[in-house]
Amino acid sequence: MVFNNICLFNVAVPFVFIYVLVRLPLNLSVNWVLTIGFLTGLSVDIFANTQGMNALACTILAMSRRNVLHLYFPREDELTDPEPSAKSLGLDVYMKYLFTLVLLYCAVIFLIEACSFFDPVRLGLRIVCSSVLSFLLLLGLDSVLSRHD
Repeated sequence: MVFNNICLFNVAVPFVFIYVLVRLPLNLSVNWVLTIGFLTGLSVDIFANTQGMNALACTILAMSRRNVLHLYFPREDELTDPEPSAKSLGLDVYMKYLFTLVLLYCAVIFLIEACSFFDPVRLGLRIVCSSVLSFLLLLGLDSVLSRHD
C-alpha cells in the first residue's frame, strides 16, 4: 500500500505486490493459483478502493503465467526448482518471463482504468513506464530475496 502513493512524473506507478504471483510454484494447482491471484487483487482493491480492477488483473496474470513461461522455457521438466527464479530458469529467461507478466498486468490494469482508448499516447506511456519501473523494482527485490536463500 506504500507504493500506491508513488507516481513518477504522473505516469509511472510501481506494482510490487504482483511479485507474489510471479513467484508462485509451478507445481501448484491451477485452482489454487487462480484463487491466490484473485485474493491478492481483491486485498489490494479493498485497501485502494478500486472496485475489483486489481482482482481482475491479478486473476488474468495468474491465469497467464504458465503460458508465458512456456513461451520462453518450453521444457518444464528440466526445471531445477518448481518456483520460477533466475536460478531455476536462467537470468535471461527469468527476465523475459518477469517483464512479460509485468507488462501484461500493467496493460490490463490501465486499460480497465481508462475504459477507452481516448488518449492512446498517454495510455501507452503509462503502460510502458509503469512496466519498466515495476520490472526494475521486482528484479531488485528478487536479487535481495534470492541472496537469503
